[in-house]
Amino acid sequence: MTSADVRDPELPGRLLITERDTLIPLLRRRPDTDFARPVDACPGWSVRDVLAHCSAALLRVVGSRFENDVFSPEANDRDIAERADWTNARVVDELERGMTDAGPVIAASGGVFDGIALGEWVHAGDVREAWGEPGAYAGAGLPYALTLLAAVTRERGHLPLHADLDDVDEPVRLGDVSGTRTPARFIGDAATLVRLYSGRTTAGASYELAGVKEDELNIFG
Repeated sequence: MTSADVRDPELPGRLLITERDTLIPLLRRRPDTDFARPVDACPGWSVRDVLAHCSAALLRVVGSRFENDVFSPEANDRDIAERADWTNARVVDELERGMTDAGPVIAASGGVFDGIALGEWVHAGDVREAWGEPGAYAGAGLPYALTLLAAVTRERGHLPLHADLDDVDEPVRLGDVSGTRTPARFIGDAATLVRLYSGRTTAGASYELAGVKEDELNIFG
């Protein structure tokens, strides 16, 4: 798999819809007590807080509601606080609506909001991990997420990396593809690669990384 030079505007929406179809049924099956579990990847936040943040972010995109400090830690906390008296079911309903409606808006944005779709997918992995569900940072959306990760890192001029993935047939090229810098190398599975690029723990994972430090890969830090 190589990163395409031309942006696919429909890709973020496909990722969101694919994740919606697996995540929302999972959320609806869980008891309310599970929504209070802490999320290690987001210190101080519960599962409910993560979901409220995700739904608020998507509805801001859909409604073009962007204050000066939008998506800052302070703004994220305000979004969560605004939903403090909602039922968990209402939060899930809003999240489902956002994951359904945001794709066309992101497609028309010219790439500005592509990273939000990727972040939503990563947060779904955070929730699965908090609940001990299998396939955190993997699942049906992983092929779309990898392609989007390659595109986002390329657009941001991130350091180049060549990934040989145990569970993907072709190598993945991430970051700057101009050839002016020697690519770093990663060998391991795709979910671990996602964890590295999203600043999530890789404890217990087996992988090789050369030419770059782990914390240099984080695109959300």
